Amino acid sequence: MTGPAHTVQFCALVSLLFISRCYGLFSGDGYRRNVSMELNPGLNGSVAPPPGVGLIHVRAVGSGDTLHVLLSNLGAPALLLAHTNSSSSSLRVDWPAFLSGQASGSVKVEPEGSVQFSGAAVFTRLWEYDDANDTADPEHQPASSFFPPYELQNFSWEDLNKSVNVAEHTATLCGADRSDTFTNGSFCLAFAAFESEGRGQAWPKLLHSANSSQIQMWLEGVTPRSNHSRFALELQAVSSGELRQKVDVIKSIDDEYTPSIFKLSQWASSPTNTSSRVLGYTQWKPVAYLKANPVTEDSTPCRNSEPTPQGQLPPSGLVKAFFTEEYKASGLNMSFGISGNPFYGTSEYLSWTVLLGVGSPPLESFSPLVIAIMAVGLGTPLVLILFGGIYICIRKATHQPDGYRPIN
Repeated sequence: MTGPAHTVQFCALVSLLFISRCYGLFSGDGYRRNVSMELNPGLNGSVAPPPGVGLIHVRAVGSGDTLHVLLSNLGAPALLLAHTNSSSSSLRVDWPAFLSGQASGSVKVEPEGSVQFSGAAVFTRLWEYDDANDTADPEHQPASSFFPPYELQNFSWEDLNKSVNVAEHTATLCGADRSDTFTNGSFCLAFAAFESEGRGQAWPKLLHSANSSQIQMWLEGVTPRSNHSRFALELQAVSSGELRQKVDVIKSIDDEYTPSIFKLSQWASSPTNTSSRVLGYTQWKPVAYLKANPVTEDSTPCRNSEPTPQGQLPPSGLVKAFFTEEYKASGLNMSFGISGNPFYGTSEYLSWTVLLGVGSPPLESFSPLVIAIMAVGLGTPLVLILFGGIYICIRKATHQPDGYRPIN
């Protein structure tokens, strides 16, 4: 028996099948790496790092290649990625030379010829300024509004052994400046490496892949030096060889995972002869949060300056130990807040998340929820019209009228 009810049921079934098919198409690439993590690889009792300082090594083996991820807080904290075309490449550290902070080549990935790309991101400096005019624009602030910066290379760090989770491939670096304003405050970097594609649990829920690692930065409990204090973070990038670096903004219409944020910023390193091929990238959503467990109202926009070339390597012991003369360094400032947003002293908390990886960045696509809405909202009416028209045509073809009846 055929009727409108059966037509609606059929349309619903078609829509569900379409949604299921779309979810399968957009649910991830399925690529996995075998990931292991180690603190201070190869270190013996003959030398000892400064208190709280260490080197974390993540080795992520794929099908014919290896991604080495290094995190160190010797000097300014830095995250370094080296991608090799060998599944048996390894890390070698000359610890006495490395801890001297000046020995180039004391940290190597071997065989050296297998390294296809290497790049690092260094958290160098925290700027604080008095935004008395509420412009939230550090590039156009008078020099007198800036307080002496917090040099992250001079921070004292908590014991890394207490925060490294080898099983989960996570670690947290927490440090403080020796000044009075940091007496009860801290600057922290939460690191995570990944075996496969997925998404972070906390906002901004960045999409990651097996070729990327994530760092969440937060500043908490630091006494502001004015009633209108805002902060900016100086970030420097270093890559092997002469690579082209630029920041692109990618727009989206889907904000399910990061409410009200429709953009993704990407600082990419590409060969100078092409801009389409990406060797390494730093990626973030242009949003920061003013509470540890935020709601939508606790978000604040962030903006970056244009990358500028740097004449020397940043003050990171890891970067100086790994990179030789062939490198390119650039830096930018990430400022937090816009005009009219609360100042730092309102909550004394600020967090921002960044993703670093090699190869093609993970691409944001429509989420299953948006695909379902589109399928139901657009697909169902079309199917109803189609089958409704067919149903009417069949009824007309099979129903023969009796003709005219005489009127008495």
